Amino acid sequence: MDILTVIAIIMAFVVVVIGAIMKHAGALSLISLPAAIVVLVGTATAVIVQTPKPVLLHFLKIIRWVVFPPQVQTAGMLTRIIEWSEIARRQGLLGLEPAIEVEADVFAKKGLQMLVDGTEPEALRGILEVEKDAREHVDMEAAKVIEAAGIYAPTLGIVGAVLGLMGVMQNLADPSALGPGIAGAFVSTIYGIASANLLFLPMANKLKSLIRAQSTAREMMIEGLVSIAEGENPRNIESKLQGFLH
Repeated sequence: MDILTVIAIIMAFVVVVIGAIMKHAGALSLISLPAAIVVLVGTATAVIVQTPKPVLLHFLKIIRWVVFPPQVQTAGMLTRIIEWSEIARRQGLLGLEPAIEVEADVFAKKGLQMLVDGTEPEALRGILEVEKDAREHVDMEAAKVIEAAGIYAPTLGIVGAVLGLMGVMQNLADPSALGPGIAGAFVSTIYGIASANLLFLPMANKLKSLIRAQSTAREMMIEGLVSIAEGENPRNIESKLQGFLH
């Protein structure tokens, strides 16, 4: 669990509440069911309308990465690649068959199998790069779902505020209701802007960062496997791949 992200999400809510209290609006003034319906439900509806079902389902799978990010152990990956290169140098590519059975990463397992099958280096690179790019594209499309929520939420907040002001304008005969009515109307704007800038957009950027890190790790794996296929010295492979650790 990424405890820092959990703390930051909690702080996002606390900051808004403290701000309302310090501005003498009161914490209870932030509670509005109509505003929540217009902004949150409206945003969710807009996102669902624009997003294909497969992308939406994939988004629901990876949204947990915000709090439970996938571990990208590039240092451990480099160690495994060097071990494979040493085995291949001593025993030949067929010596890597036992490594296929114990390898947990599906992408690496596929690359190892292609090595053992005698796939040419350029063909190996081409096939794995297509898969890497495809995975990155699918994950990025899913991350754009919550990014879209960050784009729509402020606009829905304005819609909620306008609807609230329309209600106020219909009760101009009651001056005592004007102040609370106008204040309530702007709660929707707070919901829209705060949710977009404190939650949706930061979460989208974090998902994109994690996806790029995974893609970089796969690029490192490709370079390592191709180098093994080309019969490079393990020490040269290690020197080449060290750059990915930075």
